[in-house]
Amino acid sequence: MSTLARARRQAKAHPLAMDAVLAAAVLVCMVAGSFVEPRHRDSVNWVLRTPDLLSLLLMALGAAALVFRRRAPMAVLALTGTLSVIESLTGDPRAPVAMSAVIALYTVASTTDRPTTWRVGLLTMTVLTGTAMAAGPLPWYAQENLGIFAWTGIGATAGDAVRSRRAFVQAIRERAERAERTREEEARRRVAEERLRIARDLHDVVAHHIALVNVQAGVAAHIMDKRPDQAKEALAHVREASRSALNELRATVGLLRQSGDPEAPTEPAPGLDRLDELTGTFRSAGLHVEVARADQGTTLPAAVDLAAYRIIQEALTNVQKHAGPRAKAEVSVVRVGPNIEITVLDDGSGENETQHSGGGHGLLGMRERVSALRGTLTTGPRYGGGFRVHAILPLKNRTPTGEDPA
Repeated sequence: MSTLARARRQAKAHPLAMDAVLAAAVLVCMVAGSFVEPRHRDSVNWVLRTPDLLSLLLMALGAAALVFRRRAPMAVLALTGTLSVIESLTGDPRAPVAMSAVIALYTVASTTDRPTTWRVGLLTMTVLTGTAMAAGPLPWYAQENLGIFAWTGIGATAGDAVRSRRAFVQAIRERAERAERTREEEARRRVAEERLRIARDLHDVVAHHIALVNVQAGVAAHIMDKRPDQAKEALAHVREASRSALNELRATVGLLRQSGDPEAPTEPAPGLDRLDELTGTFRSAGLHVEVARADQGTTLPAAVDLAAYRIIQEALTNVQKHAGPRAKAEVSVVRVGPNIEITVLDDGSGENETQHSGGGHGLLGMRERVSALRGTLTTGPRYGGGFRVHAILPLKNRTPTGEDPA
């Protein structure tokens, strides 16, 4: 730490002591100035003089008042200004008591606003200069009278400049702190959104494949003794569903790896181009699924494509789990203007159709996906039995921050 920085730190830590040192320095300057006087003839000569006791007393009082200039700047300015006026009216030869008033005016200007500085500065200059010109022992045009006007103006201007610089530095510091807080909040928001996205993906993957495994395992256990060939086929579906679940879990969890990790996944996220494969897994589990598409030639953004796939996957998983063994499902994907509409219907032939909306996180995950894309989701029971999931996803999507949520 440099000597100047250490001195500034000490000054901030002990302001009263620093003001006392300043007051002592001002007193020394005023007393030294009161012992000399310029005499103008053919050239400027300096001669010694002896100030009277009143002038010395006024200088001592003015310097002592500066000790409290930070605590009561206006009161100190009023006191030092009054002492300067008294010195102008009574001192002969005059002593430089106005120096303490200049320091007090600087303090006022550096601690108040600009309008106050203008008013107080003009009042101080007018009173001190006017008193010296009108009632002082020297002619009104004397250099010393003009000096009072100049020094009071300099004090006010310097104080205002210091105040402006402090305000500028404080504004920069606050802006930097606000920017730092904004970056931290944005980082926390992004982390929370990423955790939520990964949680949704994990739920969709696990719920879908575990439901298929559960159904196929139940089928295998039921027909193991009577129809071993079909039991083996069901177990093969269980193995395939388990392998698919592991692959998708590996891909999802792999997103948490560092970018330079060679084991990071390179397989793209699933989309509607894999819809036939998805419905095929449900058909192999015994669910009758019909698909109707009217979106040919439509290129979906990555986030919309993934959301559409996950919505159909979760809806069909709910049908498989809750709609009963004889349920039928219908899936439609339709391009309507600037939107893509996803509809999944089931006939609810089973006794568990009321569980579609109960307890789990499937519908909540769907709603979060659609909300992130600024779309709409409608779910609910159908008249006469069954359940309906209808999602409208905009093709030109922008999140609140203007970024692609993918």
